Amino acid sequence: MSTTKENIKRATPDSLWMAGRNSWNALQNAALWPSAALHPWRRESIRRLSELKDIHKNQRCFIIGNGPSLKKTDLSLLKREFTFGMNRIYLGFQEMGFETSYFLTINSLVIEQCADDIRRLKMPRFVSWRSRSLIGQAPDLNFLHTTYTGVKFAQDVRGRVWEGGTVTNVALQLAFHMGFQQAILIGIDHSYSAQGKPNSTVVSQGDDKDHFHVNYFGKGFRWQLPDLETSEKGYQLVRRYYEAASRQVLDATVDGKLSIFPKVVYESLFG
Repeated sequence: MSTTKENIKRATPDSLWMAGRNSWNALQNAALWPSAALHPWRRESIRRLSELKDIHKNQRCFIIGNGPSLKKTDLSLLKREFTFGMNRIYLGFQEMGFETSYFLTINSLVIEQCADDIRRLKMPRFVSWRSRSLIGQAPDLNFLHTTYTGVKFAQDVRGRVWEGGTVTNVALQLAFHMGFQQAILIGIDHSYSAQGKPNSTVVSQGDDKDHFHVNYFGKGFRWQLPDLETSEKGYQLVRRYYEAASRQVLDATVDGKLSIFPKVVYESLFG
């Protein structure tokens, strides 16, 4: 935050500052609305999302994060489960022995640098609308109108979806839209060795120690440092909405540091 902005914030009552910030965010989101609602690509995505509404009612899914704990998780148990993979999860497909049911990425840096990889994937894929120019249109590619601001939980992802600091929060909203009764998290370590200002862009200087594969954000890859505080706010919102709908999010991550959701031993989930 610049010195001028800091001085203005200190001189402004908190309630007035928050009201002004919320109004500004609302104006920014409104400016995105026309194309996000009316563009032919988005209209087609909205149609497909309509077909997916409650398609998995009363079923369970696994949302697979990309933390190092995946290397301590027997992923072969998921071959017959509904799964969501995110960002560069496809680097592990060969070792996993299967591809995820769905794929999701909303980060523009990931989409820009991995567009060819994403286009080659065969399962239904979901990407952020703002990154459409980086990837173009492709079969089974669905554009979600995700935003950085405007805190909300989207029970229906045909409209605007708040990102909540992490792609995992979007995956949980997508799973809710599809009707899943239970969403189970694995590989959500919620812990990073990389240090720095949240959301700032850095360039990797070597092997990636914060994900399951050394080349995930390997040398030369541009990525944004995690915002764990905003992520937790998003997770808390997710938990409230799932529980209000008599649904459940469980955390089966091996040695994960996230404390928002009830913990469960991964192997206990399989008969």
